[in-house]
Amino acid sequence: MQGCIGTGWGKFRIAHLSTSDKIGIELFEFPNNETPENNFEYWKTGIFHYCVQDPDLEGLVEKIKAHGGKQRMPVREYYTGEKPFRMVYCKDPFGNLVEIYSHSYELTYSEDAY
Repeated sequence: MQGCIGTGWGKFRIAHLSTSDKIGIELFEFPNNETPENNFEYWKTGIFHYCVQDPDLEGLVEKIKAHGGKQRMPVREYYTGEKPFRMVYCKDPFGNLVEIYSHSYELTYSEDAY
């Protein structure tokens, strides 16, 4: 995660959820989040990132870079030598953070799934 959001953030809480139709959802909570006085400051919100799945992860990274995006971190292997699951964070050409998985969300995070 350090390559995604930089250094100095310490720790965070995360929940991984998966639906029966293979949709993955991640919920992040950072310890220094703030609750606004008026309950919802819509002008300060936006997407944190979105995620896509592509078995040719490296090829998609090259396409993103060729169209003005950037790779934010080296490709990460989840289970080196055991399973071929990989991920990487990039910035798309519009400046949005994009996470790319090589395999489906439920395969990546479920125990003994491969």
